Amino acid sequence: MDCYTANWNPLGDSAFYRKYELYSMDWDLKEELKDCLVAAAPYGGPIALLRNCWRKEKAASVRPVLEIYSASGMPLASLLWKSGPVVALGWSAEEELLCVQEDGAVLVYGLHGDFRRHFSMGNEVLQNRVLDARIFHTEFGSGVAILTGAYRFTLSANVGDLKLRRMPEVPGLQSAPSCWTTLCHDRVAHILLAVGPDLYLLDHATCSTVTPAGLAPGVSSFLQMAVSFTYRYLALFTDTGYIWMGTASLKEKLCEFNCNIRAPPKQMVWCSRPRSKERAVVVAWERRMMVVGNAPESIQFVLDEDSYLVPELDGVRIFSRSTHEFLHEVPVASEEIFKIASMAPGALLLEAQKEYEKESQKADEYLREIQELGQLVQAVQQCIEAAGHEHQPDMQKSLLRAASFGKCFLDRFPPDSFVRMCQDLRVLNAIRDYHIGIPLTYSQYKQLTIQVLLDRLVLRRLYPLAIKICEYLRLPEVQGVSRILAHWACYKVQQKDVSDEDVARAINQKLGDTPGVSYSDIAARAYGCGRTELAIKLLEYEPRSGEQVPLLLKMKRSKLALSKAIESGDTDLVFTVLLHLKNELNRGDFFMTLRNQPMALSLYRQFCKHQELDTLKDLYNQDDNHQELGSFHIRASYAAEERIEGRVAALQTAADAFYKAKNEFAAKATEDQMRLLRLQRRLEDELGGQFLDLSLHDTVTTLILGGHNKRAEQLARDFRIPDKRLWWLKLAALADLEDWEELEKFSKSKKSPIGYLPFVEICMKQHNKYEAKKYASRVGPEQKVKALLLVGDVAQAADVAIEHRNEMELSLVLSHCTGAADGATADKIQRARAQVQKK
Repeated sequence: MDCYTANWNPLGDSAFYRKYELYSMDWDLKEELKDCLVAAAPYGGPIALLRNCWRKEKAASVRPVLEIYSASGMPLASLLWKSGPVVALGWSAEEELLCVQEDGAVLVYGLHGDFRRHFSMGNEVLQNRVLDARIFHTEFGSGVAILTGAYRFTLSANVGDLKLRRMPEVPGLQSAPSCWTTLCHDRVAHILLAVGPDLYLLDHATCSTVTPAGLAPGVSSFLQMAVSFTYRYLALFTDTGYIWMGTASLKEKLCEFNCNIRAPPKQMVWCSRPRSKERAVVVAWERRMMVVGNAPESIQFVLDEDSYLVPELDGVRIFSRSTHEFLHEVPVASEEIFKIASMAPGALLLEAQKEYEKESQKADEYLREIQELGQLVQAVQQCIEAAGHEHQPDMQKSLLRAASFGKCFLDRFPPDSFVRMCQDLRVLNAIRDYHIGIPLTYSQYKQLTIQVLLDRLVLRRLYPLAIKICEYLRLPEVQGVSRILAHWACYKVQQKDVSDEDVARAINQKLGDTPGVSYSDIAARAYGCGRTELAIKLLEYEPRSGEQVPLLLKMKRSKLALSKAIESGDTDLVFTVLLHLKNELNRGDFFMTLRNQPMALSLYRQFCKHQELDTLKDLYNQDDNHQELGSFHIRASYAAEERIEGRVAALQTAADAFYKAKNEFAAKATEDQMRLLRLQRRLEDELGGQFLDLSLHDTVTTLILGGHNKRAEQLARDFRIPDKRLWWLKLAALADLEDWEELEKFSKSKKSPIGYLPFVEICMKQHNKYEAKKYASRVGPEQKVKALLLVGDVAQAADVAIEHRNEMELSLVLSHCTGAADGATADKIQRARAQVQKK
């Protein structure tokens, strides 16, 4: 245990810092780190190197090479730089490499050196050139800040949604600031810069002078500044050798340290652990590195070669030509277990487990001591927590064995934390492997989340490892295996050395019907790579037509899209394709395509009926569909024509079409309608009133209501209206007029073809019983009882029913015998019914 703490370095009385090796770097660097632009992504991310040949007095004739490595030094990409001079490199939160050029253009590359996109930082930056640049991270994404040759700042807080912001001018600034950095406060990005002894804070509208709280006097210049990983704290290195540390607002001072070195440091970064009260800054010169904090002494390290510092959430990564190390504050759980002469519960439990493996009775003594203090639960938790912060698997296993040993003596210790830690460490050890090269710590892993880690493995094309992690952690398929397989398939379609048939078959065999995988997305990627035939083959495996059709249209395979839409039975989808085809093809080809697809033709006709009548007419003409063409002209005569002459002409065209279709009934009906229209126009001219557009029956009724009986009868004769229908029309019209005298004359004009019961009914409908009784007596014997009941003569109806000896009529009369006065009639009916039934 004493040997284990040999690399622990105390900083004051309350904190230890340790530095351990992550990887022995095996990269074959052609240049020294000091001669390169260097960018390393946080969270164990990749490293980018580009030889900085542009800052030399005479630029080299050989173009530099942009090289990308994993954190373990494994090469990921290498490409010859063919663009302009580069001022700064940096990684976005999505692990895209941002290359800021001198002309203000920012080129974005993927992890494997594939060019993604580019954008410009504005015309002003282009005119004045770029002196310096910073890539920073906020909660909104990754940003870029630019210092131009005019000593003005321009920044964008999110390169994914580029919105350039020109910062206010610093009064009297005639040269580049000695140092500057970006701060993020209240969701707004600020620029903090040093000019001589003054500090200026730039926001979107103002430039204000700020003074650090409690700064030692005598400062004439600030040489370096560093903001913490979370943007909460700030460190300033002055020309007097003092390092001021405080909050990012500069209103509160944490501490100040005199390093007795006035030379400007090469790098200065924060080294702090989440939820820790200790704050420390790592300062590096060419061959010396120092860790300073709120303590009178510092921790000193000698650097044997050029090194580069990468700030992390819980420490600092330090890589050089030969090694990659991690410096961090020792976590509390590890400190309590491993520090010399520790009597913490975790330390005693670890010793108890070791003695138990030796079969020593001391194991029982240690265990009893923990149990007597009631600290066994705390001891188990300490061992589990400390295991998470250890980098070496052997020490992880030792601590987890101790935790498992302690759990055996607890009745109700929840196993979740232990199981989860075992799972997390197995995942972390897998990705820390040299060939993977992602040296995440436990704290970084929890901050990053498993989903982001899987995304980063997919980005590195480590699909088998990502799938194994998903299966091991039993993640839902849609979030885990399915998503990774979809990414694998999208990468597979980019392999142009394999035939379309083989790629499609391989993808289908691997994916099958995996839930959450969209073949249309994979096909879209294939089409984007210029492999249209492969995209079509992949779409054959897509079960959802709604996903197939839009991509087929995009690929100019409209006829195939139409077939797929028709197969789906989705009319909206068919309409979408039809409208696309209409805009894409000429009129003749479009109509020929529709003729080969009857369902599409039918749907398009329905569409044209509401939207494009002229097109509908052309369709009918092309198909020689005279029946539908006649119907079309009839609808057009009413919908489009207002003049009677135009309507008659349209109807005549319809009649001709019906004759061609050999539909004589429709043709005759159309000709009758033409005659009626002409007659209605003549009636309006002669009699006034509104006749046009009335039906034949309504025209007759209107004439009767207007007292033009002879004209009504003539119209009935002309159009061969049957007598029964004419009598009904006249009966209804005279009753509405309540012209009872004319109605009586009409009823006596000749024998009624409809009988006289309708006269009774319509009079009663008008509440005129007196007139109704006149016609009741004239009703024939078969309807006599009903007529008498309508006028309320129950007694006479009963006599007629008894006389007829009809059981149905007797029952009908009996149903109307409701009052006391009808009691005798009811008895009489009952006796008659009985006799009829008996007979």
